[in-house]
Amino acid sequence: MKDSVRGLCMGAARCAGLFACMALLSSCFQSRVVSAIEEEELFTLSYGNFEDQVNVFDMGEVGDVPIRLAMRDGFFYVTNGQSKKVMEFNSYGDLLSLYYNEDNNPEPSFLKAAQAATATRKAVRYPFNEISEIAIDSRKFLYAVDTLPLERQELDEGSGQMLGQIVLRFSDSGSFVDYLGQQGPGGTPFPFIQNLYATNSNELVVVCTTNAGAVVYWFSTEGYLLFTVPIEKQSVPGPSSEEKNDVWLKIDSVVPDSRERRLYVKVDYYVSQVDEASRVQSGIVYKESLLHALDVLDGSYGRPISVPAYTERVTEGFSSQTYSVPYELLGVTESGWFFFIVTTGEGFSLQMMQGDGQRILQRRLRVDRRKNLFYTFSLGNTGILSVFLVQTSHATVAWWRTDSLIQAILKN
Repeated sequence: MKDSVRGLCMGAARCAGLFACMALLSSCFQSRVVSAIEEEELFTLSYGNFEDQVNVFDMGEVGDVPIRLAMRDGFFYVTNGQSKKVMEFNSYGDLLSLYYNEDNNPEPSFLKAAQAATATRKAVRYPFNEISEIAIDSRKFLYAVDTLPLERQELDEGSGQMLGQIVLRFSDSGSFVDYLGQQGPGGTPFPFIQNLYATNSNELVVVCTTNAGAVVYWFSTEGYLLFTVPIEKQSVPGPSSEEKNDVWLKIDSVVPDSRERRLYVKVDYYVSQVDEASRVQSGIVYKESLLHALDVLDGSYGRPISVPAYTERVTEGFSSQTYSVPYELLGVTESGWFFFIVTTGEGFSLQMMQGDGQRILQRRLRVDRRKNLFYTFSLGNTGILSVFLVQTSHATVAWWRTDSLIQAILKN
C-alpha cells in the first residue's frame, strides 16, 4: 500500500508547537511521547532529461507538481509527470527500470547496441499522457494513473463530473497488461483519482473524489471489479446524533486496510463560531477529527476513534491563544498503526496511533523549508516513511525508520 502526501513548502505558516512528554504508565491509557526522528538521506537525483534525472523545470507554474513516490520492499518508484516517465531505483540510487514516453525522452543510454547484450536494466516504452499516482504490489506489478486526452474523456450526466482518468497495469517483466476503468479492464474512465493502494493480497484499491464525497473501487488480483463503495458526506456518521445538523464535515482521506476488506475514513468536523458580543455567526471553527472503519462487505461503520489534533500556543504581548489543526491521514501499516502528519515551522509533526487508540506516539520530522521547494511522502506497509524532496540544485530521496521506532516501543 502506498500512501503518499504532497504539498509546497514555500510560504508555509509559522508553527512552533511543543507537546508535553508523557511516559507510558499502562496500555489502558493513551501515551504521547514527543522527540525528533533523524532523517536518513539515501540518494540524490540531478535535474535534466536523461534516464536517471528528474524534470521539474515548471516549478514556477501554478498547480500541482506531477511527482509521486512509492516505496515497496526497499525499492523506490518515482513518477515524473513532466517527463512522462516512471523510474525504479534501489536504495543506493541505481536505476533499475524505466517506463517512458519516447516522444518526450531520449533513448536510455543502457539500450545502446554496445551494451544491450549485457544490460541488466529494464526499459519500457509507453505513450504516457499525464501520469500521477502510482502503486506497486508484492508481485512487482506497477499501477499508474494516466489522464486521457480531452477528446477521450466523458461527462457523467448524473454528477456533472468529467471522467478522464484510467489506471495502467504493467507486469513484473515490464510488459503492458491493460488499463482499468470503473468496471475493470477497458471500463469507463474514473473521476479524479486521489490515490492508489495495493493490498497484501495484491488487490488494487482506487480512491476517487466526487462532488458528494468519495467513491472507492476495489479490484481483484486479476483486475475485475469486486466492490464499488460510495462514501458520501451525508452518510458519514457525525460526532453525535443530536449535533449532526449543526456540524460541517470534510472527508480528509480514505485508505484501505492491507489485510482485510475494510476502509478507514478520516473525517474532520467543524462547528459554527458565534461572536459573543453580537451573537451573530461569524464563521466556522475546527471541532474534532474521527477515524471511521467501514466494512466493505456490508457497508456498516464501526465505532469511531478520536484523532487528537495538533495544538500550538501563540503568544503576542501579554496574551496567548491555543490553536488546533487537524492532522492528515497518511495510511495504516500491516501491524495496525495509523500515521498522521501536519506541517510545522520546523518541518512536520508525525502522529502514530494504534488501531484501538490506546497508544499514541508523536515525533518531529525536521525539514528545512528554505532548502526544499516540494515534497511527497510514501508510507510503506511495514511503517517506513519515505520522502522525495525537491531542492534548488537537486532532488533527494530519504526516509525515517519509524518501523524500528514502533518495534522498539512494543518491545519495551
